[in-house]
Amino acid sequence: MFLSAIIFGLLGSFHCIGMCGPIAFMLPIDRHHKSKGIFQILSYHLGRLFTYSLIGLLFGLLGKGFYFFGFQQQLSIIVGISMILVILFPKFFSKINFSKGINKIIFKVKNALGKELKKKRNDTFFTIGFLNGFLPCGLVYMAVFGALATTNAFEGSMYMFLFGLGTIPLMTAVVFLGNFTKATFRKKIQSVIPVVVVFIGVLFVLRGLGLGIPYISPEPVLDLVSSVKPCHN
Repeated sequence: MFLSAIIFGLLGSFHCIGMCGPIAFMLPIDRHHKSKGIFQILSYHLGRLFTYSLIGLLFGLLGKGFYFFGFQQQLSIIVGISMILVILFPKFFSKINFSKGINKIIFKVKNALGKELKKKRNDTFFTIGFLNGFLPCGLVYMAVFGALATTNAFEGSMYMFLFGLGTIPLMTAVVFLGNFTKATFRKKIQSVIPVVVVFIGVLFVLRGLGLGIPYISPEPVLDLVSSVKPCHN
C-alpha cells in the first residue's frame, strides 16, 4: 500500500503544477546563491511533508480504532469503493460543499499564506510549505483515504509522507526551471491519474476481502490465528 502513496505523489505532481504551481512560482527563492536556493526549496518541501505527515498521523489513529474493533478490512473495502466512486461520478462529489466553518479556516490559511509569500526570511519557506499542505486538493483527499485504511498512526503518517515525497521531484524542477512541461503532455498524464486511482481503489477492495493472495489480498490476521490448532501437552 505504501507503493500506492508514492505513485499518487509522482503522477499527482503533474496535477500539482496546476493547483500549487502558482505558489511555487511565487516563492521568494534566492536565485543568485544556488546553495541557499536549494536550502529554501527543501525547507518548503519539509513544511509540506510535515503537514501531510501530521494529517496522516491523525487519520492513521482513526484507522487504528477501526482495526482495534475488527473493522479494518471493512474499512479498506469502503475506502477502495469510495476512491472508485469519486472517479466514476466526479460531478456528484463536486456538488458536495464544505461547511462554512471549514471554508473560514481555508480562507484564513490562504490569507496567512499570502502574507508569508511577501517575506524573504529563511524560516518563511517552511511556513509556506506547512500552510500549503492544508489547502484543499482532491488528490490529497485520495491519499488521506489511503492513510485512513492503515492500521496505526505511524503507517498513516508514513503513507502521507511518501505521497508528499513523490511530488517533490517535479515540483522542485518547476520552481527552478519554470513551467517546462507542455500543456498537452500534462493533460495526457492527468488523464492517467483517474485510472491509477481506480486501480489503487481496487487494490484496497482486494486487500479488505482477504482472499489469501500474497501482498495483494492477504488472509485476515484473526483468521490465521483462529486456524492454528491449540497445542495439548
